[in-house]
Amino acid sequence: MYKGDSGYMTLGEKATLESFLKRGGGLVGIHDTICTDDAAWFSTVFGGAKKHGETNFTLDANVPYTVVDKESPIMQGIPDFALKDEAFFSMTWAKQPDIHVLATAKIDATPSAVKAGHAGESVPQMWTYQRTMFGGQEFRAFVWMQGHTYANLTHEHVQPMLLRAIAWVGKRPIDSLMTVRRAGRGGPPPGGAPKPPGRGGM
Repeated sequence: MYKGDSGYMTLGEKATLESFLKRGGGLVGIHDTICTDDAAWFSTVFGGAKKHGETNFTLDANVPYTVVDKESPIMQGIPDFALKDEAFFSMTWAKQPDIHVLATAKIDATPSAVKAGHAGESVPQMWTYQRTMFGGQEFRAFVWMQGHTYANLTHEHVQPMLLRAIAWVGKRPIDSLMTVRRAGRGGPPPGGAPKPPGRGGM
């Protein structure tokens, strides 16, 4: 999910989402996806939620990540790194179970963070969340709180992390989206273009 304020849902939409999760569906949430008018409920879906309408974010700020779970298959080979983006603080976190933190970031001293008293605070920015809902199958969720700046979606450490996260929440082999490479946009697959049928090709 990559949609601003996706947590603003009708009762029917909430029921549809909960039915999907009860069947064991998975979710990847990027940036404003976790924004909502009902943070207590949405935190039970993503593990954490941001109440919109409150000043609880930085803009165009430094986001220096500390990878706290280097053994996670989602974070394999990813070092501590930094980028410029928007970060959130003053989150509503789920309890029973808690989130599993993958990486935190120190909140930059922007005017909003200073005013709110959160500058310098270490806040989770990447995490996973697993639970069952109403006796259904266990579902998985992953959140990356950045993505306000579109270019960061292709960052050398972010892109593989997101591809592995999508595979993980879908309960597929962790590198299943990492195995196909193309020479360039519109380029042939590895090994060259397939031979046309009827000319000795297979």
